[in-house]
Amino acid sequence: MAEIKLTMPLTREAARSLKAGDSCLISGVIYTARDAAHKRLCDLLKEGKDLPLDLKDTVIYFVGPTPARPGEPIGSAGPTTSYRMDAYSPLLIQQGQTGMIGKGKRGSEVVDAMKQYGAVYFGAIGGCGALLSNCIKKSEIVAYEDLGAEAIRRLEVVDFPVIVVIDSEGNNLYETGKAAYLETL
Repeated sequence: MAEIKLTMPLTREAARSLKAGDSCLISGVIYTARDAAHKRLCDLLKEGKDLPLDLKDTVIYFVGPTPARPGEPIGSAGPTTSYRMDAYSPLLIQQGQTGMIGKGKRGSEVVDAMKQYGAVYFGAIGGCGALLSNCIKKSEIVAYEDLGAEAIRRLEVVDFPVIVVIDSEGNNLYETGKAAYLETL
């Protein structure tokens, strides 16, 4: 199967065209955020305040990168476990976020929001953060510098490899892949 080249921003229409199991290469601007930053974003929304970034058509990478070596834009940048963002993701999806990159399963409320609003969950391969960081050409903190590695960063990426794990129809590669494997036994 050929890899799908995706150029950011990821519109709802583009997100809806992706299917679980699609192998993609992302280029353009994505953002980073983990649970502490997600909580702050949701708190701002609940208080009716402006966010430090526009969520419309954005992809958020769940990562807390290591410090950059001299001359590099970022250190090792492997995905973190996504379920820690489950309490916050539905609200952010409602606000326009169209994609998430992480590893591991997602809760039913997140999947329901993805189906309702047209968003996808991409999986990145854990354990190879140093290799993934080679796809990151620029990194700058845009919010919550006090969170250190968990600050929100704006990343410029080229051919960042991901797989659609859960598509906007709720098809889940973790489930379909397991079922297909069990049929071979």
